[in-house]
Amino acid sequence: MGDFHQGGILPTFHKLGDSNLDKIEAELSWYSQERPIALVLPSLYSELEGKALKGIINKLKDVKYLKEVIITLGPCTKEEFLTARDFFSALPQKSRLIWNSGERIREVHKKIESAGLQLGEPGKGQSAWTAYGYIMAQRNFSVIALHDCDIITYSREMLARLCYPIANPNLEYEFCKGFYSRVTDRMHGRVTRLFVTPLLRSLKKIHGHVPLLEFLDSFRYPLAGEFAMDIDLARVNKIPGDWGLEMGVLSEVYRNCSVRRVCQVDIAENYEHKHQALSPDDASKGLLKMCIDISKSLFRTLASEGMVFSDGLFKTLIATYVRTAQDMLKRYEDDAAVNGLVFDRHEESLAVETFTEGIKLASEIITKDPLGVPLISSWDRVTSAIPGILDMLKKAVVEDNK
Repeated sequence: MGDFHQGGILPTFHKLGDSNLDKIEAELSWYSQERPIALVLPSLYSELEGKALKGIINKLKDVKYLKEVIITLGPCTKEEFLTARDFFSALPQKSRLIWNSGERIREVHKKIESAGLQLGEPGKGQSAWTAYGYIMAQRNFSVIALHDCDIITYSREMLARLCYPIANPNLEYEFCKGFYSRVTDRMHGRVTRLFVTPLLRSLKKIHGHVPLLEFLDSFRYPLAGEFAMDIDLARVNKIPGDWGLEMGVLSEVYRNCSVRRVCQVDIAENYEHKHQALSPDDASKGLLKMCIDISKSLFRTLASEGMVFSDGLFKTLIATYVRTAQDMLKRYEDDAAVNGLVFDRHEESLAVETFTEGIKLASEIITKDPLGVPLISSWDRVTSAIPGILDMLKKAVVEDNK
């Protein structure tokens, strides 16, 4: 039987049997005439050499409803940028590459910073934010979709299901988050399974009903990198520039959008991409750094909602998290057994211990610096301070692509 359970406060759209992809894509082609769709691909240069991105490009060649594909590149040299431009020229849709480390884009960023506005550190968040600005500068898009470039199991259906709730004006949604299962011979998604969900539920145990926590805990896969949104939402959202990006985006969506206009959709029966190392002994990389960044983002967001974090509360939270995570770990172990999957209890327990350390480190950072690094300024703030900045950004991107 298909899973059609509606849990939490968000509308959840399931994958019920085989989808009629031709019908969905035909409707998207119709809707996109009035609500043009832009696809943003945040890409590292190293991903050009992997099979995942090549597979994504081959699938995108058959997608007719996209008006433009914007590839926003991580740090790269001029030679690498030119190589990437040739690589993505295989796309039949209009495409633009944003050379974030190029001189023209750096000049745009410097002008923004000189106005006292925040850009964050270079990374996925800043790259995506710059792409949103370029899309706004064209003044003819209604929908922005974004997904990562390391998806091994990518399909056209994944993109179509992601875009549909926003592109279809009859559904009236402004933000759509993708979700999926991540299973091979074992369960993946440790940060969601063993960190984010137990942490959110621990906070709910301590604080009771908090609308923001209910909102975040309603997402089936809050750390999914795939989402679509109305362009006006992209205009007003602030976003973090670190690993707290996905949780930070959801928090901004909660702040700027009615919950009734937010949904989540099952975009794949299974999803596989590159896996991060746990790195339990190095807080500067891997899942430990991810845990710290997510914790900081969540704690600061909750503090801005009026929640008080004291030393005693952090100690209670850590103890509650450990118990909650251990209880959930047992559920996952039993689930794996029922499905004949591999389950390494030691590795799963080590992940919980690592995430516990991450929460401790994050709490120490928050105690010393409650505000931390400001979020990247929203585009409506930037355009208010520098009225011609979008035209400057558009010109920079066009010049780089000549």
